[in-house]
Amino acid sequence: MRATIAYTAARILLFVAAAGLIYLAGARGLLLLGLALLVSGAASYILLTRQRDRDRLDAGTRAEDQD
Repeated sequence: MRATIAYTAARILLFVAAAGLIYLAGARGLLLLGLALLVSGAASYILLTRQRDRDRLDAGTRAEDQD
């Protein structure tokens, strides 16, 4: 559960950072949100690989414990 919270928090921080930078670049409204989603999604795919893998292992362990 802790890995899931850390991964989610990192994704939110990446989105906020991307939105802030894109806002400073002059984008507003739906363009800002769309670009921030694209940029933060690509960044999280690259930067958060280890956290995502850790989250998957943690979820798999929890599923095995429930059986």
